[in-house]
Amino acid sequence: MSGILVLEQLLNGIGYGLMLFLLAAGLTLVFGIMDVLNLAHGSLFMAGAYVAAEAHTRTGSFAAAIVVAVLVTVVVALLIEVLLMRRLYKRDHLAQVLATFGVILVADDIVKMIWGPSPVMAPTPAALSGPVELMDGLPYPSYRLVVLAGGLLMALALYVLVNHTRIGMRVRAGASDRPMAELMGVRVGRIFNGVFLLGAALAALAGALMGPIVAVQVGMGEAILIPALVVLVIGGIGSVRGAFVAALLVGVVDTIGRAFVPMLLRATLPPATAADLGPLFAEVAMYALMVIVLIFRPSGLFSARA
Repeated sequence: MSGILVLEQLLNGIGYGLMLFLLAAGLTLVFGIMDVLNLAHGSLFMAGAYVAAEAHTRTGSFAAAIVVAVLVTVVVALLIEVLLMRRLYKRDHLAQVLATFGVILVADDIVKMIWGPSPVMAPTPAALSGPVELMDGLPYPSYRLVVLAGGLLMALALYVLVNHTRIGMRVRAGASDRPMAELMGVRVGRIFNGVFLLGAALAALAGALMGPIVAVQVGMGEAILIPALVVLVIGGIGSVRGAFVAALLVGVVDTIGRAFVPMLLRATLPPATAADLGPLFAEVAMYALMVIVLIFRPSGLFSARA
């Protein structure tokens, strides 16, 4: 286990964590501010990945593919919000879970109808297909560096939007005391609609950026939704800063665990046993992190105001 390998996996974990943040930020805004549990958020991530892959194949422009993916996904989210979510805002969480789980099933079937059940190849931009020499002995894929930079820029932009703009102030006011905010002239309903669409745009962006790295396939939204919910719990429901810190922790722990836990087990256990237990222990790592955090901070790392 060399230092170069550890550093490479650490960068991979940070990149994965930043994509988790884009997904979890939308979840924490919608759940923490609107008190709506939207399990279909992962399906918006899947939509962004599929539309970006299709648009990139047809246009040859990765930037255009990202824009198209975000716009199409926002339109889909608008339809979901108008036709379904508005009927769920005043319902309990059980009704929200059942209804949005139904959206997951419908979304998976629609994807199968359009693209088929087999995974779709999302091409890496030609200009970013080669490695960059970060240091002696550490060539790192240039596309992953772009994902890192994009994730950091979006995290900074979201922080500024929520904490240092009038829109963010109105969002926080509506979340803290909706009746008083409405008396002060804030159109809370419209603000909440915008929050829902912003969450969809972030999910689509994460899907478009992750497409060339992971398999674009049916069910990918459900697969990443579980780590995103873990991030939501660890960071503190409603806290964007908490989502950022928790996403980096989960991303690094999950990536390092998958890379090195099987290797450590092979060094101490028979090969057959290590092969069986390695993936299991690696997958349990992020849940163990969640348990440890909740023991000492039952409400998460940060409060909803952070």
